[in-house]
Amino acid sequence: MQRLLGSGVAASILFLFGSSVIAHAQPAEAGVYLGEANVDGSVDHDNISVTRDRGRFRAIQIRVEKNAIEFSRVIIHFGNGEASPIEIRNRIPAGGETRVIQIPGPARFIQSVEFYYARGNWSGPKPKVRLFGIP
Repeated sequence: MQRLLGSGVAASILFLFGSSVIAHAQPAEAGVYLGEANVDGSVDHDNISVTRDRGRFRAIQIRVEKNAIEFSRVIIHFGNGEASPIEIRNRIPAGGETRVIQIPGPARFIQSVEFYYARGNWSGPKPKVRLFGIP
């Protein structure tokens, strides 16, 4: 390849190819902030309402602050009345986040998201759940 293109051109092609691979390996989007809930530990679920003017989303991501939460599932309620339960069954540490959770079908309006988790008796600050939508 170097004989045909010269070392400078070959190096440029390799750099561009390597840059595109690295860009795809990093998180694609930060997401649109949709709301948050403070977890008090006395109940096993919370709900975050999302207004229609936030737009359509193809995925969500949940981020946890202040303390860890043991999630069991979330239920995404859509503007058309349908719902999509999604099993998470994962402990998310403070400062952590779930994987990007794809919404089945095309991008849709989200009416609300219900969070189900293990009840907790936290030492220190109580966790906060933040919801992000990915257009």
